[in-house]
Amino acid sequence: MAGSVLQHRTSFARWHADVNGVQAAAGMIHWLTDRASLTAKLVARCAQFRVQRLSQQQAICLADEYRELGLARRLRVHERQVLLCCDGLPMVYAHTVVPLTATASEWPLFHSLGEKSLGTTLFNDPQVQRGTLSYARLHARHPLIRRMQALGLAGKEQQAWFARRSVFRRKGGCLLVTEVFLPQVMELKLPASRAAK
Repeated sequence: MAGSVLQHRTSFARWHADVNGVQAAAGMIHWLTDRASLTAKLVARCAQFRVQRLSQQQAICLADEYRELGLARRLRVHERQVLLCCDGLPMVYAHTVVPLTATASEWPLFHSLGEKSLGTTLFNDPQVQRGTLSYARLHARHPLIRRMQALGLAGKEQQAWFARRSVFRRKGGCLLVTEVFLPQVMELKLPASRAAK
């Protein structure tokens, strides 16, 4: 019985409005709380940045997502999964969901992104408004971590992965982006020439 309770508890995320709720190291807090473009931040810290699209399809949204999208229950959504890579190494696993009711007017470029950065699109659009950030420690039984494990990104010796999410709104439509940070992201540094500016 105790094992089933633990499994239930760790398969869902507890999201916090304050980053202190996840007890991350200072270096990780810096990545979690920065509201500027994550894509731009990664680009500035590597010679070659790449968005690797893993999938883009219809799927049932996760148990801890539907309320953020204003849905009454778990329903099918448009789902996009990508890796944000610096110099060939994955740094962030990003998971985006959009209600099926979303129109092309609300999110005109979403379906044609391919391996382009969603973040660049969002931050360059003056009509997009970003909601507040929330933070979580995702455990091994969380669906997103299981997907990362299947990709060989999440070692079983690691106990938790830090994540953040926020809702973006445009013309009445909403889009939820969850970003899971791999530990190696904290090793990225600005080149000396940029850090000096």
